[in-house]
Amino acid sequence: MRWLRLQMRAGLRAARQMARQPFNTLLAALVVGIAAALPATGYMLLGNLQRLAGNVSAAPEISVFMRPEAAPDVVKATQPRIASLAAGARIELIPREAALKRFRDNDALAEILDALPENPFADAFIVRLDDADAAQLEALREKLTALPDVEHVQLDSAWAKRLDAMIALGRQALLMLGGVLGLGLVAVTFNTIRLQLLTQRDEIEVSRLLGATDAWIRRPFHWFGALQGLLGGLLAGALTLAATHALAVPVAGLAGLYSLEFVLHPLDPLAWAVLLGLCATLGLLGASASVRRHLSRIA
Repeated sequence: MRWLRLQMRAGLRAARQMARQPFNTLLAALVVGIAAALPATGYMLLGNLQRLAGNVSAAPEISVFMRPEAAPDVVKATQPRIASLAAGARIELIPREAALKRFRDNDALAEILDALPENPFADAFIVRLDDADAAQLEALREKLTALPDVEHVQLDSAWAKRLDAMIALGRQALLMLGGVLGLGLVAVTFNTIRLQLLTQRDEIEVSRLLGATDAWIRRPFHWFGALQGLLGGLLAGALTLAATHALAVPVAGLAGLYSLEFVLHPLDPLAWAVLLGLCATLGLLGASASVRRHLSRIA
């Protein structure tokens, strides 16, 4: 109980010290906030991109294109053959007339298609599988290619794999960026606490003459660093939220060009808690290192 009272008093002392220097406090917190906002915004964007990739590539798709000259009865007989090779898959036939109509709805292509002597599209089957690894998909693609009157088989989830690889690369780059900026936050707090120690040098000397222990002297500076980090984390979260709202409309417009409905989501409560906790912890680490290094130099 006594330890808790001491911590509360130290925290109040640190808060009062920050309130007495509002400009310096805000400036230091702004530096921390901008530095923390970069990985936080990157994490938000990666999370949304990963959610989009998961929604799009959750069910691998294989497109089976028939030969243009294939007779309707041959196309009809191909569907059960595909079903026997891809057990449990959902199979959708897209007739060549439906494909032509879909592309004719595009004003930019309508004139070109009307100038062609005949329908350039072929009947196609879309095979959707609930779950399959890369080896199974490739084996199934080869079996479908061998079917009679099948001209081409395309594995439509290949781009999703490339997207997943890009997300993994982005995650590694984000970890590296976060680590470098984390060291920067520690350095900022280290220097801020050093200046505080120099400013309060006389007060520290008098406190020691009155019998104050080093632990009692260190405690408010630890709180100062943690509170500065926490304030910087709040600013970082606010900047990330502002970036989310600023990018929401352009991202929705870009998704609409690909016939996707996608809404950019901000950081969830858990991510907010982690962001604030990390910033406060880094501030505490910087303060602790600075106090340990410079307090012993004050006689």
